Amino acid sequence: MTHVLVSGASVAGPALAFWLRRYGFDVTVVERSPGPRPGGQGIDVRGAGRTVLDRMGITDQVRAAHTGVRGIAYLDAAGRRTVELPTELFGHSGGVIADIEILRGDLMRIIMDAAEGVEYVFDDSITALDQRPDGVAVTFERSAPRRFDAVVGADGVFSTTRRLAFDGAWRTVDSGYHRAVFTAESAQESGRDSWGLDGWEYLYSMPKGNGVGGRNVLLYPAHGGARGMVHFAGDPVTYDRRDIAGQKRIVADVLAGEGWQVPRLLDAMWDADDFYFDRHVKIEMPAWHRGRVALLGDACTAGSAGMGTSLALVGAYVLAGELARSDGDPEPAFTAYEARMRPYAQANMKQLPGGARGFLPPSTFEIKARTAVMGAMLKTPLARMMMGGIDKAVDSIDLPDYARLAVR
Repeated sequence: MTHVLVSGASVAGPALAFWLRRYGFDVTVVERSPGPRPGGQGIDVRGAGRTVLDRMGITDQVRAAHTGVRGIAYLDAAGRRTVELPTELFGHSGGVIADIEILRGDLMRIIMDAAEGVEYVFDDSITALDQRPDGVAVTFERSAPRRFDAVVGADGVFSTTRRLAFDGAWRTVDSGYHRAVFTAESAQESGRDSWGLDGWEYLYSMPKGNGVGGRNVLLYPAHGGARGMVHFAGDPVTYDRRDIAGQKRIVADVLAGEGWQVPRLLDAMWDADDFYFDRHVKIEMPAWHRGRVALLGDACTAGSAGMGTSLALVGAYVLAGELARSDGDPEPAFTAYEARMRPYAQANMKQLPGGARGFLPPSTFEIKARTAVMGAMLKTPLARMMMGGIDKAVDSIDLPDYARLAVR
């Protein structure tokens, strides 16, 4: 029986494991973290990603774990709403916020619970890959070496699999800003909506200052509590990925002296035990597979505007289906997977109108101008132009029906 190693247990990895098990493959998932990671940011499932959830049979569970958000509101310094974009404004998948939003950790848990027979190895990672005619010899940081028929790197933007197997054959394109995400208040802490969100995500923008470019903070509801996000433009900041306190200091310095609810949000950040910080980048590669090794999700398609989760779900569905169709022969399967997925990924790599500058305006004038333009466009048939055609791109793939290949 074909044995596939998957590196990474966020969304793409468990989704691939789900489908591979359905087709009768043996699957091992290795994950660097010591266990499943709870929380994470709110993620949207759009277009073809919703179809994949339906075919997995988990749509009801995902909807039951919905964050509760029903739109995004842009605020001024006094906390007044200047623009409101409800989730239904551009259809279920076409807006800033889709009508299915769920915390990354919740989606991961639902997918992992839905698949039986997957071997998960936590607190470990791949250190070497040796491709041979009959398989891939894999060396791990902690576990004993093992042989697999195929290896899939679903290990994110900083993919170890990509580094080990692709000899530098990729390009990292900087998007111009850093981001942080963390719990602002848990439901257990408050028992009520003490931020006054009432189901709305709040976005508060600040001009350049404290040595960086435009900045914003977002607050969004999550099961009765709230989560916070921070973005700031500028040159890449040097930081130690293992030094969480140091990363928090960077964010605190960037937002020092700002108004609205920023001081309270920073207090919550210092207390948060799930803080995450990174640089938003785009990955470009001439090929997503090499021999018996392939990449999936952010490892090869990072950089979309709100489509990362859907690309992971759709990619996992197609990759597993093509492996089943080829009877486990990885090279033709990986070629077919990339041929179907690459146009879809490219269609969803377009940034929203205005790009990073529109998201993080560097001046008070530009912040007000953005608000005025959005408010005016919402009153006209041109409103959909604000989303750059995402409502069409999210469904721009013909998903094959691999159901006949499932093991009954």
